[in-house]
Amino acid sequence: MKIAIATEGNMVSGHFGHCEVFTVFEVDENQNKILKKEIIKNPEHQPGFLPGYLAQFGINCIIAGGMGARAKELFEEYDIMTVTGISGQVDEVIQDFLKGNIIDKGSICNHGEGHHGGHCSH
Repeated sequence: MKIAIATEGNMVSGHFGHCEVFTVFEVDENQNKILKKEIIKNPEHQPGFLPGYLAQFGINCIIAGGMGARAKELFEEYDIMTVTGISGQVDEVIQDFLKGNIIDKGSICNHGEGHHGGHCSH
């Protein structure tokens, strides 16, 4: 399984689309073990682009502070699970995920018409 965490510095980004990079962990779910860690740069934010972009890397799950409702729908179309409402250090978050301690808090970013910044409710 491949899990991408929207990352700013070494912290989970509040909004996946505007993060600096995605920290990708390849994990063995049966052994709760990290097999590989890599960084994927975030190409500039374009509405609707990232779900398909991340799917081509074989991502199964994305973890972020928040994301727009449309992005969640697009990830679902690619069979990529989304887990939002998450904060903290990336390396701690992946460990909590492997222990089953991370749940989707359903944080949706509210984007106004034509506005790509938006406010994320947590």
